[in-house]
Amino acid sequence: MDQQELNQLMQESATDAVHSAQEMFGITLSFDAASIALVDEVLIRVVQTYNDKALQDSAVFTLCNIYGAYIGEVFKTLAGGQWRYDQSEPDAPFVVLDVGDRSYAFAGICYERLVNDTTISVRAYFDLALENQKQ
Repeated sequence: MDQQELNQLMQESATDAVHSAQEMFGITLSFDAASIALVDEVLIRVVQTYNDKALQDSAVFTLCNIYGAYIGEVFKTLAGGQWRYDQSEPDAPFVVLDVGDRSYAFAGICYERLVNDTTISVRAYFDLALENQKQ
């Protein structure tokens, strides 16, 4: 996958997140920093609404990737960066957003909130990432 295809995939995935948040819960994601807190809300509501179905592998993969793409696209507008498809682990490739000498795994933080610990805040991760870019 070349860079242009990856960028297009991430933009389309972010748009999918906007549509799914609206369709599932009536939550409007507006591609701004304030809307990142709403991603926290969407992920919690997914678990509350769909319980075990939400935690099936295919659903988790899709949810984490589209909302991770959304967070990353918002981040890119504020701090720049470029998506990278990391295949260093062939059995578990992933996408990160590289900004300068740092990489951000936005899909990974969505996974942590959705599957492992609902007290983890996507917004807090986003804010910390932004703060790191200002230093």
